[in-house]
Amino acid sequence: MRVLSVIAVLVSAAAFQPSVPEPLSFERAIELPGVDGRIDHLAFDAAAQHLFVAALGNNTVEVVDVKAGRHLRSLPRFREPQGIAIATDARLVGVAEGHGVGLTLLRADTFAPVRTIRLGDDADNVRYDLAAKRLYVGFASGALAAVSPSDGRVLGQASLPGHPESFQLERSGPRIFVNIPSAEQIAVVDRTTMKVAATWPVPSAKNNYPMALDEVEHRMFIGCRRPAKALVYDTTSGKEIASFDIVGDTDDMFYDATRKRLYVTGGDGGITVMQDAGGGRFTRVAYVSTAAGARTSLYVADQNRLFLAVPHRGSQKAEIRVYEAR
Repeated sequence: MRVLSVIAVLVSAAAFQPSVPEPLSFERAIELPGVDGRIDHLAFDAAAQHLFVAALGNNTVEVVDVKAGRHLRSLPRFREPQGIAIATDARLVGVAEGHGVGLTLLRADTFAPVRTIRLGDDADNVRYDLAAKRLYVGFASGALAAVSPSDGRVLGQASLPGHPESFQLERSGPRIFVNIPSAEQIAVVDRTTMKVAATWPVPSAKNNYPMALDEVEHRMFIGCRRPAKALVYDTTSGKEIASFDIVGDTDDMFYDATRKRLYVTGGDGGITVMQDAGGGRFTRVAYVSTAAGARTSLYVADQNRLFLAVPHRGSQKAEIRVYEAR
């Protein structure tokens, strides 16, 4: 009888334990009607609450009204759109096209084309430097261009030892960190001179595609596909200081500075959520199952939302899945 009483007390106590919320909570799915093929990168226009989606395999840019939770417009006549960035002050959208054009600028309000900046083939990732009012575009077999969105002038160009994948702009300094998987390295570009100031080797894993920065702690995260690992670099010394396993076939990763978390999305069908445990240690706190091929995403800190691009495969429709960071 006493044993049963003890068990009852334990069960009762367990029932009143506060539940720990999932770090990513699924909120909704927004269908992308008529979209087929691979989906590449995304950008968010905070002023209009619009998400721009590079539907590379469909040769369109899809516009999603995030506030209303619905698909708004499909913009045709692109040639393999890959990267997108918002020039927020100029109210322009920069779309990098992979097939022989370069960068196309659209009006953010009407989506009408403004101009095309011809850079070369395989224009890929795009970033906007608000302070300098410059768009940066990686393209070709090894180049990074600085472009003025107001008039389309190419202000400078850095030569790189291979095609640039993800790159990040340092806010507290002049550096651009560039993943170059074919050269198995990270190039450090000085954006005042548009010259390569340093190269950091990536010997522990291959195919370093996505990248995220934690400037407060002077850390850079890079996602590798062979094997599926994240490597952590000290941005002061350029040395690798930690590594951990992640989802396979990754193409995007984001550092949540508020929660000290890393979100990694991969085409193997999942999101790896890693928590900074202090002392250079990282703990996996969640693995969210998603869909095959869902490897591109965008984390918007002001929204506490992770937007995941899911391609059409079989009975799975193309859609944007929205997750709340908690």
